[in-house]
Amino acid sequence: MNTRDTFLSQLRGQAIGSISSESSIEESFQNETLRPILKLQNDLFIASFKNYIERNKVEFQSKTIEAKLAVIDNAVQKDAKFSSMVKGIIIGLFTLEEYAVYSQNSSNINKRIMSMLLERLKSQVQLFD
Repeated sequence: MNTRDTFLSQLRGQAIGSISSESSIEESFQNETLRPILKLQNDLFIASFKNYIERNKVEFQSKTIEAKLAVIDNAVQKDAKFSSMVKGIIIGLFTLEEYAVYSQNSSNINKRIMSMLLERLKSQVQLFD
C-alpha cells in the first residue's frame, strides 16, 4: 500500500456498519469506505450546502420544514453542479483500490452516495437556519 492509501485509511478510521461474507460488493464498499468518508467530511458537506443556499439566493430560513427538505432533495438529486461537487469531495478520499472498485460499480455506488448524503443533510436541516 502506498503512502497516500495508508494515510487515507488511517485518517478515515474503521468501517461503520456490519460487514459479512454475504455482503454485496456495494454494501461492503458502503460500510468500509463511504460511511467513514461521509462522517469525516460532514462539516464540509454542511458548509457546502450553506454555500449552495447563499449562491442560489434561497430564502431557506422562512420555509416550512417540508420546503426545506425539498430544497435539499433538489440540490442533491437535480443540481448537477452541486452533486458533482459533493461526489468529488467523497471520491477524492478513495484509495487507489477503492477507486478501482468504484469505477467498476460507479452507477450503483453513486446512487448509494447520493442517498446517504441526502439523508445526512436532511437529518441536520436545523444547521442551515
